[in-house]
Amino acid sequence: MKISLNNKNKLSGTISIEIYKKDYEQNVNDVLKRYTKTASIPGFRKGFVPMGLIKKQYGNAVKVDEINKLLDSELKKYIQEEKLDILGGPIPVVEKDIDWNAESINFDFEIGYTPEFKINLKPKKPIIKYEVKADKKMVDSQIKNIQSQYGKLVSNSKVEKSSEVTANFISESDEINNSSMFKSESLKPAFLKKILGLKVGDELRENSLSIFKEDYELSRNLKVELDRAKKLKNDMVIKIEEINERVMAELDQDLFDKVFGKNSVKNVTEMKNKLSEDFVKQFRSQVDQKLMNDTIEYLIDSTKINLPSEFLIKWMKLNSKNKITAEEAKSEYEKSEKGMKYQLIESKIIIDNNLQVNFEDLKSFTKDLIKNQMLQYGQSIPEEKEVEAIVARVMSNKDEIKRLTEQLTSTRMLNFFKEKFNYKLKKVSYDEYIKEAYPS
Repeated sequence: MKISLNNKNKLSGTISIEIYKKDYEQNVNDVLKRYTKTASIPGFRKGFVPMGLIKKQYGNAVKVDEINKLLDSELKKYIQEEKLDILGGPIPVVEKDIDWNAESINFDFEIGYTPEFKINLKPKKPIIKYEVKADKKMVDSQIKNIQSQYGKLVSNSKVEKSSEVTANFISESDEINNSSMFKSESLKPAFLKKILGLKVGDELRENSLSIFKEDYELSRNLKVELDRAKKLKNDMVIKIEEINERVMAELDQDLFDKVFGKNSVKNVTEMKNKLSEDFVKQFRSQVDQKLMNDTIEYLIDSTKINLPSEFLIKWMKLNSKNKITAEEAKSEYEKSEKGMKYQLIESKIIIDNNLQVNFEDLKSFTKDLIKNQMLQYGQSIPEEKEVEAIVARVMSNKDEIKRLTEQLTSTRMLNFFKEKFNYKLKKVSYDEYIKEAYPS
C-alpha cells in the first residue's frame, strides 16, 4: 500500500492511496470462509456450501466492503500520524469505472485544511459593556404590583376606573360564550366611558374590536386564538357578573415577611434597595448575553479566516441528511459560514488559553448549578452524598452532558472576554438600555 499527500493550495489537498491485492486478499478469504459456514443456499446444507459458489455469489461484494474498510482505517491513521488539521472529513474523488479485480487500485480523497489565523483582542472601537440600574419608576411600579398582588378584593356596587370586572362575553355569530375577569384600565377609552357606572346584571352591546386596548387582552378574555381575535368583526353582548375593587396591601412588616422572608426587610427603604438589587441581577444575564453577542460579532468581523469554501460546499452536499443540489449546498454554506468561523475562533481561544472543560470541571459546575437552583426555589441543600447522587443522575444523560458542557464553555468564554477585552463601561437605566441595545 502506498499513501501520499498532494497539496493543491493552502486550503485543500488530496490524499492518494494505492491498494494492492495482498493488502486485502486475506481479509476477503477469511470473510468468505465464514460465509461457507453460515450461508443458506437452496440445495446445500448449512456449513457445506462449496467455496466456489460462495465466491461467485458473494465474492465481489465482500471484496468491495473490505477495501472500503481498509481505506477508512488507513485514512484515519494517516491523518492522525501526519497531524493533518482538517475540516469535515475526506471526500472520495469518484471514479466512473473501478476495476475491482486489478492488481492495484488507486483512490483519491479530497481534504480541506483548518486555516491559520490571528485573533485581535483589542478592537479599535471599544465594545460597550452596559451596566443597567433600576430607576425609581421601575422600583415604585414593582412595589405597587406587590401591594396589588398581596391585597384583597372588595365587592363594589358599580364599575369605576379602578374596578376589576367579571363579565360574560356572548357572540352567537362567532360561537363565543365565555366569562372572564379584566381590569377597567385595559379597556379602550370610548368603551370605558360606556361601562362606567354599570351594575351587576347590566349588559351592553359593542363591536368586538372596540373593547380592549390590546389584542392579546381580547384573545384572553374571549378565550380564542390571537389570530382569530384580531379578525373578529361582529357585535358582542357584555353582561356584568361581578364588580370588585382591589384594596392595596399595607407596606408593613407582615407584607415584607411574606415577600422577602422573615425579617429580611424591615422598612420601605430596605424594600426599595432589595428590589433594586434583584432588578440588577435580572438585568445582568441579559446584559452579559448582549456583551457576549457583540464580542462574538466583533471577532467574526475582525478575524480574517480563509475557509476552504469549495471543499466545504462539496462536503455539506455529500453529508446532508437529505439529498440536495450543489446550489442548495452553497446556500447552506453561506448561512453557516459565520458559525463555522466562530467555532474555529472559539476553539483556538480555548486551546491557547487552557479553557478546556474536563470531567471534574463539569461535575463541579453541575453541583453548583443544582445547589443554586435549590436555593432559588427555597429548598434546603441536602447532604453532600445526596447532591452527588443527583449529579450522577444528571451526568448519566448524554444530552445533559452536552448541554452542560456548552453552558460551562460559554461561561468560561464570557469570563475570558471580560478579562481580556477593554470594554467601555456605560451605566444606563433599563429604558435607556433597551433603546440603545435594541434600536427599532
